[in-house]
Amino acid sequence: QVQLVESGGGLVQAGGSLRLSCAASGSGFSFNTMAWYRQAPGKQRELVAGISSGGITDYGESMKGRFTISRDNAENAVYLQMNSLKPEDTAVYYCNAHRRFTILGRTREYDYWGQGTQVTVSS
Repeated sequence: QVQLVESGGGLVQAGGSLRLSCAASGSGFSFNTMAWYRQAPGKQRELVAGISSGGITDYGESMKGRFTISRDNAENAVYLQMNSLKPEDTAVYYCNAHRRFTILGRTREYDYWGQGTQVTVSS
């Protein structure tokens, strides 16, 4: 059974930095993309950043220039370096791993989620 375990959340002052980590276990396979999402109270879950197995990255608009996503394919791990944090970055951050493959002519897609880690930025 695939498990994603996040770590690195916490409380930080505005302008500070945090580094989130997510390690996947129990998979026995690699993921096409790995990503971070976040959800603030009363808001929808939104994409923070994603990265393909080849290292292509994508970021939410408000994260560009401040956040950096990276991954270690050998370890099935993904990281999120967050700099210049703002109070509006306060949310629960979720790790996501996406697997897509084709077998017998059918494409299968699976999404796996971590339990979330709280990030709180004080003003």
